[in-house]
Amino acid sequence: METPERARLDAFFRRITAQFPAGETITTLVITHLLPERPAFLRAMTAVSTIGAVLPKPRSIHQPTLDAVRGTLPVHDLTRERFADETQALEYLEDTAGGQHVVLVDIGGYFAASLDTLVNKFSGRILGVVEDTENGHQRYAALNSLPCPVVSVARSPLKECEDHLVGRSIVFSTDALVRARGDILTSRNACVIGFGKIGRAIAQTLRAQDLRVTVYDSDPVKRVQAHSLGFLTSASTTEAVRDAELVLCATGNLALRHEDFAALRNGAYLGSVTSSEDELELGSLDDLYERHPVGAQLTRYEVTGHYFYVLADGGAVNFVHLAAVGTYIHLVQAEILAATAALSRARFQPGLHEMPTADRDAIARTWLRHFER
Repeated sequence: METPERARLDAFFRRITAQFPAGETITTLVITHLLPERPAFLRAMTAVSTIGAVLPKPRSIHQPTLDAVRGTLPVHDLTRERFADETQALEYLEDTAGGQHVVLVDIGGYFAASLDTLVNKFSGRILGVVEDTENGHQRYAALNSLPCPVVSVARSPLKECEDHLVGRSIVFSTDALVRARGDILTSRNACVIGFGKIGRAIAQTLRAQDLRVTVYDSDPVKRVQAHSLGFLTSASTTEAVRDAELVLCATGNLALRHEDFAALRNGAYLGSVTSSEDELELGSLDDLYERHPVGAQLTRYEVTGHYFYVLADGGAVNFVHLAAVGTYIHLVQAEILAATAALSRARFQPGLHEMPTADRDAIARTWLRHFER
């Protein structure tokens, strides 16, 4: 990042943390994509908390950024298994932030499985969770009851700009990987599974690039919305993928299960918007399909009579090219900072919450002052 850009970004975050100051002293555990723009967000987080650990998402680590962050903050390895096991999760939290007041900053619902144990048995106090993604939002919403406040920014209007551009970046990276092996997507049949904000952006971008797009979503209302926008729709995953030469999964949940892969057309390209373990049940194919790398970030799955290609090992395709969405990403980062400060001031009761409209408006006005021109 150039010096003037860094200065403007730091000034933006200083204004945000001044508008949304923390209350009591808190420690944060921050799960994050460790990409080139992320250090500015982490610097801002140190203005509202002591960062007990930065936990980079394994498939979205930019090595020079990781090296730089390690010079100033504690960086720990992240696995879903660590926090899925209540005993491991509690031991980790005690070792990292024992006796302290803690806010958990999450991307993907990592803390959901052990949250009840962490809240009730931790020697300190869990003030709450801030969740960034739709996948994580669903994981917390699925719990019978939440033992602490969970503030989700996944469905925030401030995130819509980012989600739209993420859809475009997914298509850009998909196209780049396919072209790298001498192939093109133009005029192909494509299928988008999941018609949320990102899925819609993917479908619209694919159509603009002259692909024929079919949409499947388990929610019939979203299928109606897709149909109203001129997309073909299908009544099942199997039907949706059968004729598709490109399948992109954007459900924030499990899109393709073991039995669905057999329905893929020979030679189809398959990609995901989120973590492979969240969208694609690829592990179920270990004993059936042989895997062969056929290019950078492209793997051929083959069994007698059937083959298809998986992009980026099933991880989020856009992270191959650092998932750039410009300065719009800082809107959501600012809302995460505001939510962290709100939790430090005990503004929310246990349950699933969103930030107030007035706070979002203040963030938007500040962003416009710094980035509109």
